[in-house]
Amino acid sequence: MNHRPDDRRDNAQKLQGMVQNTLENIDKAEESMAFTDSEEQLESIRQKNERRKESIEAFRQEIKDESHT
Repeated sequence: MNHRPDDRRDNAQKLQGMVQNTLENIDKAEESMAFTDSEEQLESIRQKNERRKESIEAFRQEIKDESHT
């Protein structure tokens, strides 16, 4: 079985794309909040966006780490 070498040259670029996608998902989720009256659904969206923001911070830290290697 042939193993692929660990090619991380474009890892920072991929991570940046993930940050951008996550930011877009946050925006879409916030826009969707205008269309619901359910407090339960609103709270669910808030919690999900909070987790998304935490993910963005982790992505950015990993991007920073990648730039130092």
